[in-house]
Amino acid sequence: MTAEVAARDHLTDLIELECDSSIDEFATVRARAIELRFLAATAGDDEAVRRCDMLIADVLLREGQLGAGGHSAHQTLAWAEQHGQPYVRARAHRVLANFYRLLGDFTEALTHALQGVSFLPADAPPAVRARHLVMLGCTLDDNGSFDEGELRYREVLRIAGELGDDGLTLRALNNMTYNAYEAGDEPAARALAGRMWEVARRGRPLAAKELDTIARVAMMAGRYDELEAALAGALDGTILDTDGDGAAECLLTLAEARRESGRPAAAQAALDGAVALCERNTLTRVRVQVQREQAALYAAMGRYQDAYEELLRFNAGQATLQSTQREARALAMQAIYEANEFREMAQRDALTGIYNRRYINEQLPALLRRGEPLAVAILDLDHFKQINDTLSHATGDAVLQQLGRLLPDGTAGPAVAARLGGEEFLLIMPGLDAAAATLYCERLRRQIRDFPWSPITASLPVTTSIGVATTADGTTTVAALLADADRNLYAAKRAGRDRVVA
Repeated sequence: MTAEVAARDHLTDLIELECDSSIDEFATVRARAIELRFLAATAGDDEAVRRCDMLIADVLLREGQLGAGGHSAHQTLAWAEQHGQPYVRARAHRVLANFYRLLGDFTEALTHALQGVSFLPADAPPAVRARHLVMLGCTLDDNGSFDEGELRYREVLRIAGELGDDGLTLRALNNMTYNAYEAGDEPAARALAGRMWEVARRGRPLAAKELDTIARVAMMAGRYDELEAALAGALDGTILDTDGDGAAECLLTLAEARRESGRPAAAQAALDGAVALCERNTLTRVRVQVQREQAALYAAMGRYQDAYEELLRFNAGQATLQSTQREARALAMQAIYEANEFREMAQRDALTGIYNRRYINEQLPALLRRGEPLAVAILDLDHFKQINDTLSHATGDAVLQQLGRLLPDGTAGPAVAARLGGEEFLLIMPGLDAAAATLYCERLRRQIRDFPWSPITASLPVTTSIGVATTADGTTTVAALLADADRNLYAAKRAGRDRVVA
């Protein structure tokens, strides 16, 4: 295959991978995403590189590497915002929604899930949209909005039906079924479980987590034979386990059901199988749950001393697990904090502490794309060279630092300031028209002129000339908008300085 053909084909394969319902087989997804990332990088396709990064980040999260996955998603989100790539932005938000779900921050997860849907372009593949809706449904469930979550799952079912995608259908049905089980709505749960079996009969086998949901529904009504049939694959090792811990969880459910139905020996056999899987695959979380069920089984058998000792082991294991989880969450958040801190530092001017040109290059294009009123102003200190030459460059730096403290930071007003370089600064004023921007800049000009500069500059005054430019609907370019402001700045200087021209 030639490089040209490979460059063309990587996009087709990437879309297929993003849409593929077999995404649960994450080891395969990662290998293919890494391969496609190389092809995309070779072709100079930065957007495709970032999309591959999000597939890889999703795998990292599912493997428990929260810091690495979250860091990658945050970096990709920053890139997408800077380059005006809504599809990549949506993909990053979806990964971040899962990241914060795993951290237990359900409010932040919901925020990202909503943005993951809202930023998807209208022409995004329906299968991708459905997966984003599944994530939104999950985060709505996490926040107690089950009705809203079900609306998203029903939309997923509609899309999956149109695509003939049984994998998508089962994802939505599994979530809906488990919600009904959690709510104690046995009729609804059984009806939904029946629909899951109907899909499975079309040829797509039920995975371990899906079978576990169905088994839980059967246990609600004491249908233990039905539960045994559903989980038979967990006993003989033929169950499809796409998550790594699904088979062990099925054996745990089987043990609980057998205990409830008065079959302690059979329950112990299921627990022993679960322990073996946990030891072989290092499933710490499930292993702790097994200890709790073992304690319950001992109690049911009248072995109260053994039950007490097993309960102590469970409590110790639970404490260790919680400590490990807290540490993992802390490390993950530290990775995100460091990534965001580095990004913030890279956007700040070292001398004044306000934003720099890099920040402008990232923010202005995004603001223009909103299609809303936007004003910018270029400020230039009058006769600044005289301050440097007469007093010293250290004095000039002190003036610039004080000016940085006088300029708006965007936290309590309509404008945010950035240093372009030297004694030149930029104001970005979203939502202001020409009249409002001019009035704002006039007030700022007077504030700078009237500031008590004498402790810094002695008798030398500090004034500024300001050029303002606006757009009503974003139908211009960054270069054109800044050029207009620059022309008005020089008009202010030619007119005598210490003034605003718009």
